[in-house]
Amino acid sequence: MQEDIQFILDTAEESMSGSISHLENELTGIRAGKASSKMIISVMVDYYGTDTPISQVANISTPDARTIAIQPWEKNMIGPIERAIINSNLGFNPDNNGEVIRINIPALTEERRRDLTKQVHAEGENAKISVRNARRDAIDELKKMQKNGLSEDLEKDGESEAQKLTDKYYKLIEEQISDKEKDIMTI
Repeated sequence: MQEDIQFILDTAEESMSGSISHLENELTGIRAGKASSKMIISVMVDYYGTDTPISQVANISTPDARTIAIQPWEKNMIGPIERAIINSNLGFNPDNNGEVIRINIPALTEERRRDLTKQVHAEGENAKISVRNARRDAIDELKKMQKNGLSEDLEKDGESEAQKLTDKYYKLIEEQISDKEKDIMTI
């Protein structure tokens, strides 16, 4: 029985950890006024008729805090890469010199910073919902086990452990939201 409880808690923690990983990925996509290659990683380029991630057709770098440089491995890919960036609705205006595509990241306005902060909080709330769902699933499993002979004390201990995990991951989510918010609001 104890192994079953531990398995349920481990499964819940794995799910909660997945929520944190997903939140990290979502937050890296929210631009904070600084150039990052992750800002365009989702762009798909028409590579000889096949949609291909931009990272597989070009080298992406950030030479400074306000610029993303994209160097295609094939010169004839400059046009398709430029079109893909424009069509991606990321709000970037690429500039190419025949060899390298540069994207200048404009400074964020105060209003845009507030909008991005709201977006960060929304992503954080989605992560919290996911963590709560993992806790609920664990507690439901424990209640089923109690109906099948698990003692009430062990079931309550399991619920307590599930709540401790939830609190731990809530704290991690709040830290990530706070860090990203500071990053966005820093000029």
